[in-house]
Amino acid sequence: MEREQYAIMALREERHWWYAGMRRVALAVLASALDGRRDLRILDAGCGTGGTTVELGRFGRVVGVDLAWEALEPARGRGLACLARGSIEQLPFPDRTFDAATSFEVVYHLGVGSDSAALKEIRRVLKPGGVFLLRVPAHDWLRGEHDRLVHTRHRYTRVEVATKLSDAGFGVDQLTWANTVLFPPAVAKRLLERADRHAPSSGEPDLWQPPGPINTVLESAVAVEAALIPRRVPLPFGLSILAVARAV
Repeated sequence: MEREQYAIMALREERHWWYAGMRRVALAVLASALDGRRDLRILDAGCGTGGTTVELGRFGRVVGVDLAWEALEPARGRGLACLARGSIEQLPFPDRTFDAATSFEVVYHLGVGSDSAALKEIRRVLKPGGVFLLRVPAHDWLRGEHDRLVHTRHRYTRVEVATKLSDAGFGVDQLTWANTVLFPPAVAKRLLERADRHAPSSGEPDLWQPPGPINTVLESAVAVEAALIPRRVPLPFGLSILAVARAV
């Protein structure tokens, strides 16, 4: 990922509607999957600047791992003490260390040489029956300027995600689209980007911070899925794929 993108992430992650809304969804889905369990050991594989890692602390003791110092420094500034620098393809932990793991927008990255190897590593450090929450971007045809800036290697189909999780030793409990409400405007934006290839990049094409009221409305539109996905309400499409899996 371009270095400036870590600075933007650290600045936006706490309040920006996309981060805040998707975080509410992820935490609701994880709470449902954990079925009320607390005091767990949790791995955030590819923790970035730590905005979600902090919130995972409600479920137990969290360890964040990321390869980029530019991510770990602001994560440490959020008060996170248990951080490690390393690749999710070679996690620095013994087998069966964690009760649960999360990975949000990480295995799709150019910095991950093999998503299959990364998923197998996460499986290795999970205890049998451990919960894994994975989120990846969907639809490779939706690539845009933001994908270039964050070094997107691939955007996935649901079949790909299900197959890779199964091959890595997971049983898939739930596989769903996510970020559904904003799918139509996102498609329109990508088409406009392609029609105007010579337009200058702002450096943060998808993470502009709107005024407070607009930010709140957009966050609420994304976060409505926090009530739908745990109840397994089928979503027709989405910008992301969210999977709940268990180590078998």
